[in-house]
Amino acid sequence: MCAEFGALLIFDEVMTGFRVAPGGAQDRYGITPDLTTMGKVIGGGLPVGAYGGRRDIMEQVAPAGPMYQAGTLSGNPLAVAAGLAALEELSQPGVYDTLESNTCAITEVIEEEAGEAGVSVQVNRVGSMFCPYFSDTPVASLADVMATDRERHRRFFHALLEHGVMPAPSPFEAWFTSTAHDADCLEVLREALRAGFQA
Repeated sequence: MCAEFGALLIFDEVMTGFRVAPGGAQDRYGITPDLTTMGKVIGGGLPVGAYGGRRDIMEQVAPAGPMYQAGTLSGNPLAVAAGLAALEELSQPGVYDTLESNTCAITEVIEEEAGEAGVSVQVNRVGSMFCPYFSDTPVASLADVMATDRERHRRFFHALLEHGVMPAPSPFEAWFTSTAHDADCLEVLREALRAGFQA
């Protein structure tokens, strides 16, 4: 549709870059946007951001073109070194398979423990990102998200904190899995989830 109507397609990969696939959401879904934005994920978690895209668009940026762009941390050597180190780790064989399997294991434990407690939870997942929602029905739109039980989420969040697990504090925020989430972490999570679903 963007091509049909002459509109730019911009992918904001601040959350999805290197999390859902090596090339982000555009890689996972096979879509090439006109522009892409990325955040601190390219700096190994340090403050940095970047954007890039089609040559004709990028040639509008100085010094090639009339649009001036600058930033205090542009090309910061520490962030760039950290980003390169993170990308090297992510490029190791099997990393994305590990991320997928760790995330599947975590979401399965959430669903199992919710079921045991008789609590209705919907878990949406893509790659190493997921969101548990307190809802009886599938969550597929903003309206669905807004209809979820946020008070339940609040109690759940605080119970998990009390049991050593620090999830995303907002019911609208994704949880992220890493390669460090091993079987021991899963057991800690399971115990915390039991308390969380009781709350």
